[in-house]
Amino acid sequence: MVKFPEKMPDSLARLLVVFVVLTAVLAIAWVMIPTPMKSVHVQWDNAILREKAKPMRYAGAHACEECHGEIYGKKKAGYHRDLSCETCHGPAKTHTEDPDKTKPAIPATRSFCVQCHAYNPSRPRGFPQINPQGHNPLKPCAGCHNPHDPKPPTTPKECSACHGEIARTKAVSHHVQLECTTCHQAPQQHKITPRGVKPTKPQNREFCGKCHAKDTRETREKLAKSAPKIDMAEHGEKYVCWQCHYPHSPEVEN
Repeated sequence: MVKFPEKMPDSLARLLVVFVVLTAVLAIAWVMIPTPMKSVHVQWDNAILREKAKPMRYAGAHACEECHGEIYGKKKAGYHRDLSCETCHGPAKTHTEDPDKTKPAIPATRSFCVQCHAYNPSRPRGFPQINPQGHNPLKPCAGCHNPHDPKPPTTPKECSACHGEIARTKAVSHHVQLECTTCHQAPQQHKITPRGVKPTKPQNREFCGKCHAKDTRETREKLAKSAPKIDMAEHGEKYVCWQCHYPHSPEVEN
């Protein structure tokens, strides 16, 4: 027959007291906390009411279309089609209510456009980027580019116009004397729509082997003669060269 202790152990009694006190405190706190602080739905409703109470500042791009249809259509088909009009012109609600009294801002300084178009290596390759100090210095951007469809007045002739980081890397590499078109074929359309039409790049080991294969006879150019040589049958196995060597700065150790 199991015998239960006549007296509860002190440690268990203390634990029970702590539990009861904690439960009582939480119950009192729950009752005293205002409903808006406990209910997520009440908080959502209050947030919506606060936002609705704020004065409306933005009109939306469709409001601009009503009066500026031609400009709106040009922007919709241009490179800035994903930008709202008020991204550059600022809040325009008051302008739509009284166009003669309130005019939207027109960014005319170079410091505005470079917020997006100054060179930044973190931006996607092919995104138009410039060096503000070297690119048409002191001239306003709108002097050469229509801001609603900012096509360049002339097609870039140098690859470095868009691939500045690669150009700087290649300038201090073993491939500094090679033209970009030595390894890449860039259609003219690539300079106009760089993301839509891509340049070619070598797809086989034999391409690099023209200069770097041991005892190659395909080329007798001076640069090829001085280039590091490898045994194509053993070096790198089946991999294409640029899978191991970054072609714009191909590290080579003799």
